[in-house]
Amino acid sequence: MDIEYLPSYEMSWGTLGTIRPFLNFHAKRDALNIQAALEQKDALTLIKILTNRNNAQRQIIAQTFKTITEMELSSGLKKALSGELENLLLALVMTPLQFEAYRLRQFMQGIGTDEEGLLEILCTRSPKVLANITSTYKEQYNKDLETDLKGETSGDFAKLVLALLKKKKVVGMVQRDTEQALSEAINQAKADPGPWITILTTRDSEHLNQVFINLESEKQETVDEAIEKAFSGDVRLGLKTLVRCIQSPNLYLAQRLETMKVTIVQGVMVSHSEEDLLCVRVAYLRQTGTSLYTALQKQFKGDHLQALLAICRSED
Repeated sequence: MDIEYLPSYEMSWGTLGTIRPFLNFHAKRDALNIQAALEQKDALTLIKILTNRNNAQRQIIAQTFKTITEMELSSGLKKALSGELENLLLALVMTPLQFEAYRLRQFMQGIGTDEEGLLEILCTRSPKVLANITSTYKEQYNKDLETDLKGETSGDFAKLVLALLKKKKVVGMVQRDTEQALSEAINQAKADPGPWITILTTRDSEHLNQVFINLESEKQETVDEAIEKAFSGDVRLGLKTLVRCIQSPNLYLAQRLETMKVTIVQGVMVSHSEEDLLCVRVAYLRQTGTSLYTALQKQFKGDHLQALLAICRSED
């Protein structure tokens, strides 16, 4: 699912994202227009510029803005805006890695841990990107991501989370993985999540989808149903989420958007705006019978809605 962070302008064309490079890009002009918009609290101009430049271009604008004003662009946005629009535009001026590190930090702060939020990032990102997010997390917060995850999780769920953070590809045999690991692990009196964690975090999706087909044929039930019966608690949630991501990451993200919770909507849309949001839009339409563009209009309003629609881009 991942493209390289930060992509060159040429690489962005041909991706399945909704935000592409602005061809007539002029960083100084954009920075000056943003400066004027911040002074006038002109939200629509800010939205127009920041949602019509890709992330690499937004980083150049931020650097140019700082040179001109001796102020961080993020500081200017915080001063001029408030609420969810402020949060959304601040997300857009972070680098992709900074934003994912920020989201992970938010999922672990406050009362209770957002396990589903952690799983979204850990299950949908490649090993290389997760390694880069880990480094960025250290730079931003002077904390070790693995240590923080250990502190916020426990038991088998902690083992799954840490395996996801350090997932790697190991060649396996479909029949052996089906019979000796997954099937045997849930046929015991007390199901053992260990083999599931190991196999699901070390095999590629093509291999695993074939394993799932074999397991479903043997058990005469879906993998989701098998996990539901065999496991409980957070590890059950984690394994079910991971299976959904392996089977169809776009559908999984569409189902996340279906909640219409503002933090989830903004997180998914910003994170995937230059990668595969077009695919997620298609999956959302198939899943709900309503386009994401229309669903956003029913749930949100005002300038915040306009910013979300600009990222979504169009009706399906």
